[in-house]
Amino acid sequence: MPQLGYTLSSEEFGPTELVDIARRAEAAGFDFVSISDHFHPWISAQGESPFVWSTLGAIANATDEIEVGVGVTCPTTRIHPVNVAHAVATVDELLGDRFTFGVGTGENLNEHITGERWPEHDVRLAKLEEALDVMRKLWTGETTSHRGEHYTVENARLYTVPDEQPTTVASAFGPQTARWAADHADGLWCSGPKGDIVDGYEDAGGDGPKYTQLHGCYADSEEDAIETIYEQWPNGSLPGELGQELPTPAHFEQAAQLVEKADIAESGTTTEPDPQAHIDSIEQAIDAGYDHVYYHQIGPEQGKALELYEAEVLPSF
Repeated sequence: MPQLGYTLSSEEFGPTELVDIARRAEAAGFDFVSISDHFHPWISAQGESPFVWSTLGAIANATDEIEVGVGVTCPTTRIHPVNVAHAVATVDELLGDRFTFGVGTGENLNEHITGERWPEHDVRLAKLEEALDVMRKLWTGETTSHRGEHYTVENARLYTVPDEQPTTVASAFGPQTARWAADHADGLWCSGPKGDIVDGYEDAGGDGPKYTQLHGCYADSEEDAIETIYEQWPNGSLPGELGQELPTPAHFEQAAQLVEKADIAESGTTTEPDPQAHIDSIEQAIDAGYDHVYYHQIGPEQGKALELYEAEVLPSF
């Protein structure tokens, strides 16, 4: 059976609200929640960006059974992998086998803030590979020293570590990175029902869980939903690699001026109020090969979306 989840959008809500949404998602019957890890929101209208590791500690205390993932963290630039490993080990200890650690090569929006140069994708992927190696050594609880191309670690030891290595799932936007994920991670993380990415992952021998996020807005009418997305999440309709390359919310706001409401209606984002539209969207992702599918409700009406899914969508699966 597929596992169905709900997005905790750190770009749109503060930490107290995110904890409350996680608690409500568990009560509604979702299998898991996934929380985003950002330093900035995409655009200023979203208005939030709390430190994800603090929020995860509160979620661990506020929930009982629901699985929790961070989707995804870039452990390479703004935070040294030693410190990310420390945070992951503590959260994994709090959540136990409920925690999944999602990793990716990041976005310039969040990672350039320390003044380090934003490199091309192949370099970012090499840094991620080395960071994973460092973190996995630290998660053994043994004293670790490392002198690599990108990172140096001297005499570091984590004393609070989980009994087993944390489940680590890697983000991919194309088949090449999906093949890399098959070799270096325990699973695949994606956005949208992209079957070619699943094919690339599985063709390379990947056999772990496959996550994808579906975006939508449940509102009283399709027009209201599109209006909310247009105001709160126009970045979702930007093409190509802009999401990885633009450096500030102001740049995203400038690029979003090119987005029309018709672009949102044609983007594949679920905007119809009919529950069947949400069911069909999830089924499309399952048919594409994903076994962990989670829904991102854009905008403030989280309660309406949770009620819809509890009453109409989750029972269909």
